[in-house]
Amino acid sequence: MVSNLSTATGYIHSVETCGTVDGPGIRFIVFTAGCPLRCLCCCNPDCRHLEDGHPVSVDELINEIQKYTPYMKASGGGVTVCGGEPLFQPQFVREIFKQCKALNIHTALDTSGFCELSNAIPVLEFTDLVLLDIKSFDANTYHKVTGVSIEPTLTLARYLNQIHKPVWIRFVLVPGLTDDPQNIADLADFLATFTNVEKIDVLPFHKLGEYKWEQLGYEYLLKDTSPPTPEQVKAAIEIFRSRNLNAM
Repeated sequence: MVSNLSTATGYIHSVETCGTVDGPGIRFIVFTAGCPLRCLCCCNPDCRHLEDGHPVSVDELINEIQKYTPYMKASGGGVTVCGGEPLFQPQFVREIFKQCKALNIHTALDTSGFCELSNAIPVLEFTDLVLLDIKSFDANTYHKVTGVSIEPTLTLARYLNQIHKPVWIRFVLVPGLTDDPQNIADLADFLATFTNVEKIDVLPFHKLGEYKWEQLGYEYLLKDTSPPTPEQVKAAIEIFRSRNLNAM
């Protein structure tokens, strides 16, 4: 599940210099290449493989990141690494975060949690916030959505609670797929036992990445699926809030 890249070099797809939705404040976002999941609702299918990206050294990234330090510091922002799946290149991400922390830059890891826990732990040493994507709580639905098992994600979620690492949960609401009220309630019950979950983002399914699937020659199985209505999103949020979770 993990590539064998050196510590100082990794593969990235792209960067975003002034992101505002992947963690607090204004953020420098690194999109890594390579992902073991095959999510039906993925908006970045062009990040699936390492060869979809280009090699870059940690020093190169840090030099670029430092250009935006005033914006990050003034807004309470920092650096977010997402993908793809950042934990597909754990040594690379660990080194990015280690150097960020040396510069007193806030770090956020946006991950599906699909990796061996032993590979995640060294990265978490230098991670301030984890944005954990839980696509579904029902194991069969999770596998249908992602193509992989949910167990590594739940293992990571439990560990993050154990070490009191701040977490934002991301749940994508896909009509006819992840929107079963019992599925949402079971996830809410699971998360309600934790003390480290700061908020839950219910993210409405959208098709903004559909054109990428077409360009890459991939079959987009959700082409006939409509985004959830505001009422459906509100209903999901209310299930989480009924467990005293900060959902929005």
